Amino acid sequence: MKRIIILLILCLPVTVAARKFKGLAPTPPMGWNSWNTFGTSINEKLIKEMAEALISSGMQQAGYTYIVLDDGWEARTRDKQGNLVCDPRKFPGGMKALGDYLHEKGFKFGVHNCAGTKTCAGYPGGRGHEFQDARAYASWGVDYLKYDWCSHGTANAEETYKTMRDALYAAGRPIVFSLCEWGNNKPWLWAKDVGHLWRTTGDITDCYDCQDVYAMGWKFILASQVGLEKYAGPDHWNDPDMLEVGNPGLSFVESRAHFSLWCILAAPLMAGNDVRKMSDEVKGILTNEEVIAIDQDPLGKQGYQFMIHPGKEIWVRELSDGDWAVCFFNNSDNTVKIRVKWTHLSFLKGKYKIRDLWQKKDIGTTRDDFVGDVDSHDVVLFRLTPAK
Repeated sequence: MKRIIILLILCLPVTVAARKFKGLAPTPPMGWNSWNTFGTSINEKLIKEMAEALISSGMQQAGYTYIVLDDGWEARTRDKQGNLVCDPRKFPGGMKALGDYLHEKGFKFGVHNCAGTKTCAGYPGGRGHEFQDARAYASWGVDYLKYDWCSHGTANAEETYKTMRDALYAAGRPIVFSLCEWGNNKPWLWAKDVGHLWRTTGDITDCYDCQDVYAMGWKFILASQVGLEKYAGPDHWNDPDMLEVGNPGLSFVESRAHFSLWCILAAPLMAGNDVRKMSDEVKGILTNEEVIAIDQDPLGKQGYQFMIHPGKEIWVRELSDGDWAVCFFNNSDNTVKIRVKWTHLSFLKGKYKIRDLWQKKDIGTTRDDFVGDVDSHDVVLFRLTPAK
């Protein structure tokens, strides 16, 4: 009998545990995505020009390493074998050649598709073709997949995204998996073992506080992140959507505040402006190494809203080596005076040196109260380091 049981066990099919690739996003991914400025009007020439601009502007050196083609790179139909193919007019060299070009320039290659039958712009989606598409992505040298949630019908979000996760793993190429599910099914509750990041919200647009059915300003998105900090960490990040820094609907201070607070949130930093034409002021925001270091802090703890009063909010983030990032945000339409008695910030223990990250200067210690004016929709961002 024992021999029969052993033989039966040996004859059972061998299954490999489904999983995602580990260690691909120890800190939030940084890069550039085509959607916020160009929509579906993308092509090979534009992507190569953007790569050159990311290099010459210093953004690549600052950490923006992923270049992600969003919706609209695909042909309108799959080929006769059912393969997902690029639009030959837009990308005459093909995806493999473009991936090779970006890799040679020191970038990582990202593409967008959708968990439904069609993408949001009406191109072929991945439903029913997950393993076939994953093999194609691997053959092209793709490093990052943003997977949307249009035309999904009655599909179950968790199971649908797990299918694509398994397909990517089976294809064998480590690919960062970005779930663009818009937060409809609370992915922070189930996506830690599915993807490396997941959208927590609907689409962002380049305004401070507008809101409609299709997109919203970053102020509304910021408010919706309260309470989500406990779900984020290395290799599993909340994604409040891409950056609108430098796009025409935001003022300079609104762009600076947007960037500051996304760094407090440990958000993926995916720029969406036309890097070829950005001003020195916008470049100064996107390449501020000290602010980026807040976002990329290796401790991997997402920040949180510590306090909110009419006209002002305090957002904080615990950092490595006992440091803290503290951001004072003026959410009103008038200049406000901020008065801070540091001992009232209960998470602080002892005395700290204070550095203003936008002024790029040290301003003393927490022994003295801080008093200062903050312009409408602007921030003051500090890094606090324990005083030895």
